[in-house]
Amino acid sequence: MRAGGTKTGLSYIDKNTPVHRLTGASKLLMVLFLSLSAMITFDTRLLAIIVVLSFILFVVSRVPLREMKMIAGFLVFILAMNTIITYLFAPEEGVRIYGTRTEIFHIIGRYYITQEQLFYQFNQTLKYLAILPLALIFFVTTEPSEFAASLNKIGVNYKIAYSVTLALRYIPTVMREYREISQAQQARGVDLSKNVKITTRVRGMVSIMFPLIITSIDRIDRIANAMELRSFGKNKTRTWYQSRPFKKVDYFVITLSALLIVAAIVMGIINGGRFLNPFV
Repeated sequence: MRAGGTKTGLSYIDKNTPVHRLTGASKLLMVLFLSLSAMITFDTRLLAIIVVLSFILFVVSRVPLREMKMIAGFLVFILAMNTIITYLFAPEEGVRIYGTRTEIFHIIGRYYITQEQLFYQFNQTLKYLAILPLALIFFVTTEPSEFAASLNKIGVNYKIAYSVTLALRYIPTVMREYREISQAQQARGVDLSKNVKITTRVRGMVSIMFPLIITSIDRIDRIANAMELRSFGKNKTRTWYQSRPFKKVDYFVITLSALLIVAAIVMGIINGGRFLNPFV
């Protein structure tokens, strides 16, 4: 089943691919292990390997790029802002980390472009490129009910797992209702296009958010009452309809991901720290 109608980039997209056929638990562990590997190292070689694996998984999952347009644009914006802010507040961080200074040119004041800073921020970018595609792949290739079963399988309380799943299921609904309310407002003459001032658009969005919040609270109340009437949370454990047993490929993926954590630790020992220093 495909969560249709929205292009948030976080809806489950049902396809028959090797990534989709992995169990939710193995995909979740893969994402956690690879993300941990990327977080604990600044070794460019290892980060590049994780980035390549992430993009291979993205291609294999056959997720249509148009489905990811909105979320991908947002992530590119966040990545660009992080790069700019890092340089503005710490233009010499690379110099401090690598212990050398190789100036390329001077911008103004204390802002210099150095090879060390460029290399440091390049590694930062690799970290984002390693982690973000993995997270997106997990969300679009894992059915929400199986996601809850996956969380519970790795030790998360099933009440928390179910709450997370409900939130994920609700995102497409909220986006759809926002568009419907927006279209209704525009049909009544409220212009929310790029032709009006940003302040007018913001006021229009605020007027949309109020009824959206009211309907959301009402729906949450109905869901909570329905779950309470069915004695949800009475027992300490529960079974899952979407839970699947591990296969050989699941164990292989988990083992490979865990080995990358070991590789990150080993590279840290070899490099004498988290950072690969090519300037010495």
